[in-house]
Amino acid sequence: MRTYLIRRLLGAIPLLLGISVVSFAFMQAVPGGPDALFARNGRMSDEQLAAIRQNLGLDQPVHVQYLKWLGGIARGDLGLSYVEFRPVREIIAERIPNTIQLVLAAILISLVLALLSGILQALRQYSAFDHLVSFFSFFGLAMPVFWFGLMLQLLFAIKLGWLPSADKVGLDAGFASYAKHLMLPTITLALGTVAGWSRYVRSSMLEVMRQDYVRTARAKGVRESSIISTHMLKNALIPFVTVVTLDLPFYFTGAVVTETVFSWPGMGRLFFDSLNSRDYPVLMGLLVFSAILIVFFNIIADLLYGYLDPRIKYG
Repeated sequence: MRTYLIRRLLGAIPLLLGISVVSFAFMQAVPGGPDALFARNGRMSDEQLAAIRQNLGLDQPVHVQYLKWLGGIARGDLGLSYVEFRPVREIIAERIPNTIQLVLAAILISLVLALLSGILQALRQYSAFDHLVSFFSFFGLAMPVFWFGLMLQLLFAIKLGWLPSADKVGLDAGFASYAKHLMLPTITLALGTVAGWSRYVRSSMLEVMRQDYVRTARAKGVRESSIISTHMLKNALIPFVTVVTLDLPFYFTGAVVTETVFSWPGMGRLFFDSLNSRDYPVLMGLLVFSAILIVFFNIIADLLYGYLDPRIKYG
C-alpha cells in the first residue's frame, strides 16, 4: 500500500498542475480584473492605473505571471487580494474555521439520519415507511438549496421567530445562541446529502441481504440483531464509507449557496463575494485549495476501500 500511496501522490502533481493552468487561463480570459475594479473610482488617472498594474505584475506576459504565481504557491504564497490588499492566505485562513464548523455539523446530521433511515428502509422494504422516506429523499434531491434555505428562514425566523435568520456568532455569545445560528444553515447544507446517502445505504443493505452468507447465518440460527450488525451492516458500509469520503471535499467547496443565503462568513461566502468583486487572486486561491481537497480525499477513499475490503490489494 505504501508503494501505491507514493504512486498516487506523484500522479497528483501533474493533475494539480493541469488544474492550475486551466484555472489561471480562465481567470485571464474573464473580463474585468483590477483595471475595471480601480477604474470604477473615477478619480484614478491612467498613470495611476499603470502604476498599479506594474506593482501587481499585471503588465508582464501571461506565462510570466503564471510562473511567478506558481512559484508563490510552492512557497505557500497565494498572492495579494485586489480588494483587501492582504495576503490571500490570511483571508482564506480566517474563513476556514467557520466553514469547518458548518461542515462538521452537517456531516454529523447527514450520517446519523442517512444510516438510520437507510437501514430501516432496507429492513422494511416496500413498507409505508420505505415509501415515505423514499418520497422525502427524492424531494430532498430535487429541492433547490437556495429556495429551501429561504423557506426555512421564512418559517422559523420570520413567522415563528424561533431561530435567527442569518449571521454567525461565536461560543463566547453562549452555546445556545451559537447553536441557534448554526441550525438553519446546517439543515440546509445537509438536505441533499441525507437524501443521497440514505438511498445509497438502502441499496447497499438490500444487496448484502441477498448474499449467501446472510442466508447461511439465518439457517444456523444466529440472532437477527447479530446478523444485522455483524454480517449485513459491516459489509454494507464498506462502499458507503468510500462514497462519504468522496463527498467530503464538496461539502467544503459546495457551501457557496448556503453560506450566501445565511450570511455565514465561510469559504463559500468568500468565493461569492470575490466573484462579485472580481478579486481573482482570492478566487484562484480558493480553486487551488478546492482542487487539493478533492485530490486528497480521492486518495483517502481509495486507501480506505482497500483497508476495509480485504479482497482488494494495492500493489
